[in-house]
Amino acid sequence: MKASQFFISTQKEAPTDAEVVSHKLMMRAGLIKKLGAGIYSYMPMGLRVVRKVEAIVREEMNRAGAVELLMPVVQPAEFWQETGRFDKMGPELMRVKDRHDRNYIIQPTSEEVVTDIARQEIKSYKQLPRNFYHIQTKFRDERRPRFGVMRSREFIMKDAYSFDRDQDTAKASYQVMAGAYRKIFDRFGLRYRAVSADSGAIGGDLSEEFQVIAATGEDAIVFCPQSDYAANMEKAEALAPAGLRLAPAKAMVKTATPGKSTCEDVAELLGVPLNTTVKSLVLAIDQKNETGEIVKTTVWLLLLRGDHGMNEIKVSKVPGLADFRFATVPEIEAHFGCKPGYLGPLNLLKPVRLVVDREVAVMGDWICGANDAGFHMTGVNWGRDLPEPAVVADIRNVVEGDASPDGKGALAIERGIEIGHVFYLGTKYSKAMNATFLDVNGKPQFMEMGCYGIGITRLPAAAIEQNHDDKGIIWPDAIAPFTVVLCPISPDRFPEVKAASDKLYSELIAAGVDVILDDRNERPGAMFADWELIGVPHRVTIGDRALKEGQVEYQHRRDKEASKVAVADIAAFVKARLMAAMPGAGA
Repeated sequence: MKASQFFISTQKEAPTDAEVVSHKLMMRAGLIKKLGAGIYSYMPMGLRVVRKVEAIVREEMNRAGAVELLMPVVQPAEFWQETGRFDKMGPELMRVKDRHDRNYIIQPTSEEVVTDIARQEIKSYKQLPRNFYHIQTKFRDERRPRFGVMRSREFIMKDAYSFDRDQDTAKASYQVMAGAYRKIFDRFGLRYRAVSADSGAIGGDLSEEFQVIAATGEDAIVFCPQSDYAANMEKAEALAPAGLRLAPAKAMVKTATPGKSTCEDVAELLGVPLNTTVKSLVLAIDQKNETGEIVKTTVWLLLLRGDHGMNEIKVSKVPGLADFRFATVPEIEAHFGCKPGYLGPLNLLKPVRLVVDREVAVMGDWICGANDAGFHMTGVNWGRDLPEPAVVADIRNVVEGDASPDGKGALAIERGIEIGHVFYLGTKYSKAMNATFLDVNGKPQFMEMGCYGIGITRLPAAAIEQNHDDKGIIWPDAIAPFTVVLCPISPDRFPEVKAASDKLYSELIAAGVDVILDDRNERPGAMFADWELIGVPHRVTIGDRALKEGQVEYQHRRDKEASKVAVADIAAFVKARLMAAMPGAGA
């Protein structure tokens, strides 16, 4: 490709609404153009990146035995009504009507459609296992789209769906996909972690997220540097503290804490460590009748150490708390006789259900609210001042330095961007849509399913968040819009520069190298700035002065300075660099 035949639209400044590095650089490098809130056009330079991502995904999915099809963006609502998701999903699901007033949705995912295909086409166990995938546009009507294509409303995703005859074969299919995903992300040349993830209402342990490591990532990744343990924050277990609870050493005292409504403020006022305080979180569970009317509300009190945060996913797994909400101020006042800020488990007006975090259950002489504005209780102890807690659970987020659940060291935390997820579904959708097959015994069985997603258009943004500097993007070779750029200096003035550039361009094209020749006759500074911003990893500069010495200059995007290479050797040199940059090279 020659630059004069392509379309390059770099900008000096990023738009004011660009919040993160990837958004800024994708706009400045001319990869995307904003059309509306969370909706972007992919310009030629950006589309080349997307197509390279798709190509790698296709190759590895096909190699793993998955079969590609294409399911529609607009889907009849009747399939989503079968599974209940048409009503259960929130406003993120875009619902539309056609001219006949029939309901449709713009798909955020395709479990219903692929299950319908399976129930029509798969009749016998002899047709299993089966894995279908497609790469298709999705739409989720985000309340607040942000971060460019990282959290856009319209995006491209690869989603795959496996169908099996039983749990054992379904788990085998899951492992095949998990292995394929590792090969895919290895080929992208990005630093990533596969982390254990929560499986939601379905349960089980077969769920992994693939997270690109980036300081700007939205997700917290928990891992043990001394072992292979890794999980997302929702899944990471906080072990119960070792050892027995110490005997009470202090008397319980109602202590004045005027204006101090947070654990941090109370600890500072009393001159004690924050980890001696206990915070109270009040939740509510509504029981509804068949018409959806609330007939009863139960209030729950959760106790966590003052320096710990509640993990909502873990809380939702406590028996009875699956559909919790935070209690209202009137509900809190009715049970505690006090507004939030001074709440605790003592002196209640009405009984509540108590859930105690593992850490709090072994604490002694702790501090909590007195249910009286401006006061806290100090020296509180289980067994003496309160009955031993009946419900003790892991309900907190882990913190750096906690013991690893595998017993092999301490936990560390880093940030990540989720770009893939593999998930065992079981029979959730096959039961809802009556997708059965005749097993070897001639009896109908529900198909066991798995689903596997990769954010095709999110991945380039994640790559940029991980690979950039103050000049622009630094693409890994595998997904760069072009792998090599040739930069001739003033070819209009120096025919030998043009001839050498054209010759090298032809040699690299013949060798299958993805190269672009910048024949725009730009000034060197402007030309280099464009390609550093765009992030092409390998650059060869052809100038009159170096040519007279029989040399050209090579510079990798990460190199601080260029290296001189003989003209006769440059084509072989570039090819060798490209081979060395391939994942697994030299292994």
